[in-house]
Amino acid sequence: MYVAGRPIVEGTLAELGPKDMARMGPLVLLVIAFVLFLVLKKASRVLTTLFVVMASTIWVFALMSILGIPLYSVSIMLPVMLVAIGVAYAIHLYGQVDHYRREHPQDSLSETIEQSLRIIGPPALYAALTTVAGFIALLTSRVYPVKYFGLFTAFGVAVSWLLTMVLVPAMLLVTQKKTGPDPIKEVTIKTVAAPSKRPFGERFADGVSRNSFAVYAITAVIIAVSLFGISKVWINSSFLANFEKNSAIVQTDAFVNRYFGGTSTVNIILDGTEFDTFKNPEVLSLVDRLQTVLEQHTMVGDSFSLATYLKQIHFAMNAEQPEYRVIPDSAELVAQYLLLYEMSGDPDNLWKVVDPDFLSANVTVQLKSDDSRTISAVLETVEPFRAEFEKYGVTINFAGSGYKALVFSDLILSGQVTSLLLSVGIVFFLVALLFRSFLVGAIATIPVLISMAVNFGIMGLLKLPLTTSTALISSIAVGIGVDYAIHFISHYRERLRETGNETDAARYSMSLTGKAVLLNAVIVISGFMVMTFSVFPPNRQVGLLVSLNMLVAFISTVTIMFLILRKSSRII
Repeated sequence: MYVAGRPIVEGTLAELGPKDMARMGPLVLLVIAFVLFLVLKKASRVLTTLFVVMASTIWVFALMSILGIPLYSVSIMLPVMLVAIGVAYAIHLYGQVDHYRREHPQDSLSETIEQSLRIIGPPALYAALTTVAGFIALLTSRVYPVKYFGLFTAFGVAVSWLLTMVLVPAMLLVTQKKTGPDPIKEVTIKTVAAPSKRPFGERFADGVSRNSFAVYAITAVIIAVSLFGISKVWINSSFLANFEKNSAIVQTDAFVNRYFGGTSTVNIILDGTEFDTFKNPEVLSLVDRLQTVLEQHTMVGDSFSLATYLKQIHFAMNAEQPEYRVIPDSAELVAQYLLLYEMSGDPDNLWKVVDPDFLSANVTVQLKSDDSRTISAVLETVEPFRAEFEKYGVTINFAGSGYKALVFSDLILSGQVTSLLLSVGIVFFLVALLFRSFLVGAIATIPVLISMAVNFGIMGLLKLPLTTSTALISSIAVGIGVDYAIHFISHYRERLRETGNETDAARYSMSLTGKAVLLNAVIVISGFMVMTFSVFPPNRQVGLLVSLNMLVAFISTVTIMFLILRKSSRII
């Protein structure tokens, strides 16, 4: 027994989704815990950070439950998103505390924490706000699963920032009191006293500056290739695309499509202006011709309408002679056949293809694929008939599961464009507000814009479609990617104001913030790479593409943005 069709696909998706989320949630915690331990090297810090992201995740799902919001397919990614993104604030805070203690070993721990919060607080706040803004921008989408995803992820990110700013300083004080003096001072003093070569960050900053032409050239080439790839991006709202090609649900669908009419449907709704419009033989012949053209399409399996019924009745009433499998050319004969069918034992079938006043008709087209390109091609086949139907006062509209999928893909595209423009605009405004400079706001968006171009370029070059899941990537990249720029610019400007030496500020910011941003990127990428273990191909694509976005945003920050920042040092 083979069971297929859109309801079965949606039901299977609803069944596998929570199971997939239940597997990826613990897995991302294990991966993040391992990476955090390598970076932070202290169990107390690792446990505090994990508590923060776990608490924020629990709060998000609790709020969804209280408000009665169901889990959608995109909701599967929520735990991974919240854990991977939420650890960033603790990384920067711990990094600032350790750096301040190395610079001011004579200060007490409470003074160190207070000064660290003063320094890292504003950029961390604006980094959180820009991330929240990236997700809030998804509220412009007309697709409710995307709206809810953006709203609740933004809430989770805000909770992570708040808990980090409150719990991490508190736990630092508590663990210090229990464990005694932090050995970092002794290690730092010994390290400083020992002769060593210049820090890697300083050498990297000098290297980028010396090879500025190469950086600009490589960036230009990458952007050019990305723009070419963007022109090839296509949208797909296929539900079957959520499953592996060798999965049972896909194989069953293929079996039904191979031997029967098709599992996806498009309904062509024909609306007339006069009663008995669809008793007119000329109109019915036009409907029949439309079906004939549609059935020539390789992905159309079958179609049926009132014309199909009449041809079969005319054929049966004339001793099943082949030449009578046509629409009768007499309006009176058409009316008699229809009256005869209405008096039959099962007249309800008639009302599936026409209304009782014969004013509106339904042509059902069965398709062998539910992807957006197939549905679009079928609808384009219908368009040339629109003018011919209008001669009889008949208009054409569409319905059905296939058409809804196509409308869904259009909503994805329009929502993607709107949310991207809004998120970039909000991020630019927030950064400009933080640094009180529109120029700095523009500079901070450079890594974001480059990562977005590379993201869509890769999708186009690899023929990866824009889906409900992958449509979220750019908003995610905008919100997270700009964090690197905010922290980098913040330390650069602070050092520049202290010393007035631009070269020193460049080396300092690259050594301090460059390392923190790198660690942040590594952790975020590690978290999102967990999504490659998802049973759903689109989610695996999201994991890989977001990881690529974070890598590109990091590299862009410490190269091209770094160079432009240095060029603008006198006016920022």
